[in-house]
Amino acid sequence: MPVTHFTATPAHAALTEHLTVARRWKMRDLFAEDPARAQAFSLEAAGLFLDYSKNRINRDTLDLLAALARECQVEMRRDAMFAGETINETEGRAALHTALRAPRGQNLRLGGQDVNAEVHAVLDRLHDFSNRVRSGAWLGYKEEPITDIVNIGIGGSDLGPKMACQALRAYVHPRIKPHFVSNVDGHDLAALLPTLNPATTLFIIASKTFTTAETMMNAQTARAWFLDQHPYVDDLKKHFVAVSTNAEAVQSFGIDPENMFPFWDWVGGRYSLWSAIGLPVMLAIGFERFSHLLAGAHELDRHFQTAPLERNMPVLLGLIGIWNRNYFNEAAISIAPYHQDLKFFPAYLQQLEMESNGKHVSLDGKPVAAPTCPIVWGDVGTNGQHAYFQLLHQGTDIVPVDFITALRPSHDLPGHHAALLANCFAQSEALMLGKSADEVKRELAKEGKSAAAIDALLPHKIFEGNRPSNTILLDELSPASLGALIALYEHKTFVQGVIWGVNSFDQWGVELGKVLAKQIQAELNGANTSNQHDSSTQSLIARARAALTT
Repeated sequence: MPVTHFTATPAHAALTEHLTVARRWKMRDLFAEDPARAQAFSLEAAGLFLDYSKNRINRDTLDLLAALARECQVEMRRDAMFAGETINETEGRAALHTALRAPRGQNLRLGGQDVNAEVHAVLDRLHDFSNRVRSGAWLGYKEEPITDIVNIGIGGSDLGPKMACQALRAYVHPRIKPHFVSNVDGHDLAALLPTLNPATTLFIIASKTFTTAETMMNAQTARAWFLDQHPYVDDLKKHFVAVSTNAEAVQSFGIDPENMFPFWDWVGGRYSLWSAIGLPVMLAIGFERFSHLLAGAHELDRHFQTAPLERNMPVLLGLIGIWNRNYFNEAAISIAPYHQDLKFFPAYLQQLEMESNGKHVSLDGKPVAAPTCPIVWGDVGTNGQHAYFQLLHQGTDIVPVDFITALRPSHDLPGHHAALLANCFAQSEALMLGKSADEVKRELAKEGKSAAAIDALLPHKIFEGNRPSNTILLDELSPASLGALIALYEHKTFVQGVIWGVNSFDQWGVELGKVLAKQIQAELNGANTSNQHDSSTQSLIARARAALTT
């Protein structure tokens, strides 16, 4: 499929010219001039509400951005993705994560295989297994039900289920406590193992190939810990299951192949929550609620497939991101979920967006024509307000913000949720409005400050404002709304990848460090050191070897 470099399109030329006017806009003036602005620049889909009115846009901006999307073939590539075409061209694969949440009976074939039937066959097995664990029918070696689930994975095999279990903790089974281990740093696993009872703990080893270095090191350590306390290899199968496709390695580890749940090479790790990788979520919240997660994502999929670009939520979110990144040259975006249970959502989006679109070469092998993925970072509100929001309001760099919150809480503590929402809405308003010199002077005069004190304080208390943000509202943080929210950002990421002309579904950039780490690890463990390292690395290895052997 040919690549359209967006900087060569007529729409880009028109947007560049339009930018000369847009740079002069003040959002507070745009709101004052149009009382219906918020209604004009907001929409609802799949249980989500998006207000994108606090951006430096007007209708002409959005029309030009939609034209850019069409000229970059966003619609055609979207349809190709849903049809199972090989859009992951560098790996020769489809990218069919949307098929994982399609209802039973959908007609989709890939390479002669009935994808929908295969997906639901695995879901049926997961349904049966999760029911047995949650009901207490699945027993450990002491004939006791499982109380702790430990997911051992890394990247998408960790971040997705970890984020979802935290987000949906209001729905977690009261007997079952999920844990997540990903880091090869032994401090992670060493802190967890002493808190567990081997007789009531179930480990999930999540690695498609069952060879992922960090995952397998942690898995082998967990296996050794279990056998050290209960030295019966046959009982491993009661306490270890796998999400993998390598039946031979799984069986060699001591896991019953019947308790191996596969997924497919057309599922990228950061898009795999909807597959068997979501097993910890199923065990925590139950398969019925996991089905609601799938259904919410599917509803957003249908919206993405069918809504016109001008009223398409992930398209608009992606295009506004393009406008901020490539026209206003803003190199970062902050994710600010005003919901404690979404505390891992910014980290989840870091992987989703930065691993997908952090590329410098386009699909045709040529350097990209413009900057690609911004740096994604953030934290939950209101914590962020007392940490980095100073930079957002008065820093030298403008950082667009996505505010995310739920209108109804899952707790009944009086007063807290109104305070949370007030802070969320106030921050987006403050970023947009700012505070002028005249407003600061009036405020300080009202406080009784002298003219000299006002002059001294004035430059420190001025807020430029005009800083863009989006606000995404959920009625409540439920499995369905979380599914829709994740799918929204998946498709936003896809839209931006198409416009930048990159492959959003490979991740070659993570490989080089892995290769070098294997060599250095061997040297740290006693192998002869290589003379091919630079002097800095050579010195670090020598210092570490000395520390490890004393």
